[in-house]
Amino acid sequence: MSSKIYPDAASALAGLTADGITVMSGGFGLCGIPENLITALRDSGAKNLTVIGNNVGCDEHGMWLVLANNQIKKVLASYVGENKILETRFMNGEVEIEFNPQGTLAERIRAGGAGIPAFYTRTGYGTAVAEGKETRQFNGEWYVMETGLTADIALVKAWKADPEGNLVYRKTARNFNPMMATAGRVTVAEVEELVPAGSLDPDQIHTPGIYVQRLVVGKHYVKHIERRTTRPREKN
Repeated sequence: MSSKIYPDAASALAGLTADGITVMSGGFGLCGIPENLITALRDSGAKNLTVIGNNVGCDEHGMWLVLANNQIKKVLASYVGENKILETRFMNGEVEIEFNPQGTLAERIRAGGAGIPAFYTRTGYGTAVAEGKETRQFNGEWYVMETGLTADIALVKAWKADPEGNLVYRKTARNFNPMMATAGRVTVAEVEELVPAGSLDPDQIHTPGIYVQRLVVGKHYVKHIERRTTRPREKN
């Protein structure tokens, strides 16, 4: 079997990017985002992308880089409040946004990865979220049908990986990444550390390597803070 390990993010995406594809990108805010792969996606020049993720980055960081480069035509997300470019382009009709309740988005991705085409949820019934969707009553309660989501490529960020692609995420970075890893037709994992085969405790593996086709060790990580909410220290 050929190696899953690629020397850099650009080569890890080689042959996968094209105009009009759907891309899932893991992370919550700026936590656990595959930042090297996102930069490589921007540099690929692929346009008219549909991007699925919790958010679309924030100024100068994350998927914002791809959006600012005019490569995104549609976004499926649950939170977009830190992205002024997205707000402007949405209001101008330049980018389409499909808003999802956060739990619904997570379950749509999990369902897609599990081969489940659709499911029913109470979340969103009677609101704009349910417009144009099938509804059905169960045990006296109304539910909205939501479809599972898959993508041409899934970009995920993990803490550690072995050469087989088994992944371990660290703390809050275990957000949308595990479910997205199962829902990409090709999953590319960016990791902080590559360890020898057999060194990961099998009980601690979050994503089995069968879901991961390509690996790259990321570089130059900076832990950005989206919004500082500190106050001056009180004087004694």
